[in-house]
Formats: sequence, C-alpha cells, structure tokens
Amino acid sequence: MPIDQLDQYLSLIMMAIALGMDAFSVGLGMGLQALRLKRILFIGITVGFFHMFMPFIGIVLGNFISGKMEGLAVIGGGFLLFGLGIHMILQTFEKENKLPLKPIGFGLLLFALSVSLDSFSVGLSLGMSGVRTFFAIIIFGISSMMLTWAGLLLGKKARGLLGVYSELCGGSILCAFGLHFIFG
Repeated sequence: MPIDQLDQYLSLIMMAIALGMDAFSVGLGMGLQALRLKRILFIGITVGFFHMFMPFIGIVLGNFISGKMEGLAVIGGGFLLFGLGIHMILQTFEKENKLPLKPIGFGLLLFALSVSLDSFSVGLSLGMSGVRTFFAIIIFGISSMMLTWAGLLLGKKARGLLGVYSELCGGSILCAFGLHFIFG
C-alpha cells in the first residue's frame, strides 16, 4: 500500500474519532439517565447510521462542488474543517443547563441528528478533496457507534467527568486537519 493511501486512511480514522467525540461526550451526559443495555445498543446503532448518512450526503455534494471549482474546493474544505473545530472547542466553554433529552423516538432522532451535523460539513469538505467515499462513511459510522456506546456506558459509571475534555480533543483534531488541508 502506497504511503499516500496509508496517510489518507489514518487521517480518516483520526477524523472519524474526532467526529465521534461529540457523540461520546453527549453520551456521557445521557448515560446518567436510567438506560437499559438494549436501549444503549439501539442508540449507538442509530447514531452510527446518522454518522454514515450525513457525511455521505456531504461527500456527494462536495464532489459536485469540487468538479466545478477544483483547487479552491480543497482550501474551502480546510477552512470548513477548521471553523467546525473552533466551533466545537468554543461549545465546551458554554455554560448552559439543558434539560436531559430522552433517547426514545423523536428524542433519539434529534440526538443522533445533532451529534452528526458536523459530519455533514466534514463530508462536504472531504468530497471536495476527493476522498474514498465508502471507507470514509463506514469508518465514520463504526467509530461514532462505538464511541456512543462507550460514552453511554461510561456515563453510567463516571458521572460525566470527561465530557468537556473529549469535545476539546475532538475540536482540536478537526482544527489540525483543517490547517493541514489549507497549508498542504
């Protein structure tokens, strides 16, 4: 396997983990609710599906845009990733007391959509850079599903101690990838 392909695969894996950190941190808080293991399994699968669907739509749209704009598309994607990372980092400093969302029915769909919206933007920027679509969406789905499960299960045990730090880490990784896209 050529070094460029290996570098792209490692970058996608790290990006998938960074995107899944949002689901992990929200899962930590949600894990404080009384959830059965069957419900935790279903929540993780739902979040994983959304983390596959949203970037797929973004990649398709990004491929279309990159065909029209070529070189500017990669730089635009880099700025998009960097901005998304900054937004993720700044969100960790907001002190809002939100009512806990029940991960059932509409609440579950809202939860899955909210933690996967950033993966649409990442998919958009990846589509502009011509990434391998199948590998990207599969790794995004698997990592977010596993990180959601980990967050929910740890939330039951740890009482949410790691939430802020995981979002800071995820935002920092997205910023780094954005800068990498911009500066080469």
